[in-house]
Amino acid sequence: MATAVAGPEIERLIQLLARLPGLGPRSARRAALHLIKKREALMTPLSAALQVAIDKIQVCNTCGNIDTQNPCTVCTDPRRDQSIIVVVADVADLWALERAHATNGLYHVLGATLSPLDGVGPQDLTIDALVARAHAPQVTEIILALNATVDGQTTAHYITDLLQEAGVKVTRLAHGVPVGGELDYLDEGTLSAAMRQRTLF
Repeated sequence: MATAVAGPEIERLIQLLARLPGLGPRSARRAALHLIKKREALMTPLSAALQVAIDKIQVCNTCGNIDTQNPCTVCTDPRRDQSIIVVVADVADLWALERAHATNGLYHVLGATLSPLDGVGPQDLTIDALVARAHAPQVTEIILALNATVDGQTTAHYITDLLQEAGVKVTRLAHGVPVGGELDYLDEGTLSAAMRQRTLF
């Protein structure tokens, strides 16, 4: 049995850091040590930022994004194309698309994807709110930016069926060979999807 090398407060900090994605126990221990060594430069501002996050961060009532204002910065930006709604499973997907400057449309965060095995059904997602938004007169296209997994594709098909009455164009992200990808390193499913969805050169 390993003996503790620090007090319970420091061990608690390490345990909490280890819960973060991408940090295991060893990485959390290194991160905690770094924070403690750089207490004034890192730990104090981080503590203040976390307190602000606890007090001010909220979920946007319109799209489901996380922000310090409601509606969020994306929804209130007048430069956004109001005719396009990009549907994503999670806020992390929204942020990834924004980092890539992939679209100038609005977003809709479902909160997850349909997963009967995990007990996630339509009632657990914000699908009803999406359908309501799709009926707005200015909306002409819904882009389904969902993962190319079984759950993601099941969710996409389910949403497509519900949006038939809205009279909007429903599209999805292309699947296939990534930019800079080498065929020899791709799996069979990706290669098959790329071949099926080939385009004119």
